[in-house]
Amino acid sequence: MSMDWAHFTPFSALAGGALIGLAAALLVLGLGRVLGAAGIVGGALEIDDSEAPWRWSLLVGLILSPLVARVLWGVAPPAFAAPWLALAASGLLVGFGARLGSGCTSGHGVCGLARLSPRSFVATGIFMATAFVTVFVVRHVVG
Repeated sequence: MSMDWAHFTPFSALAGGALIGLAAALLVLGLGRVLGAAGIVGGALEIDDSEAPWRWSLLVGLILSPLVARVLWGVAPPAFAAPWLALAASGLLVGFGARLGSGCTSGHGVCGLARLSPRSFVATGIFMATAFVTVFVVRHVVG
């Protein structure tokens, strides 16, 4: 396997990671809430949730921010090598896994590890191991 150095963008990745960390810090310091995307989506969909406004604001920001980046900095839209049906099925499986694991990669991997949570350490290890196995199977076994 070789690295695609022509499209490797460490500075945009670093900036994105810093913004995620900043958002997580602001949410925990401002509202005392953990930035776990799966939990935020789940809470936004609940009926009579007093926290729905900030949850919906965060979700709208997640959707609008790439569009703003595209307009301001000419960021290229993502290119997906998979059909939309496969992407939708993958998203549903990720959502199911997040519910099963009581959190997602942002909740466990970003916020949980920052809080030195043993549960998040184990969950993140399982996320990463599953990702490694999935990539290996898709690229080398299935084709």
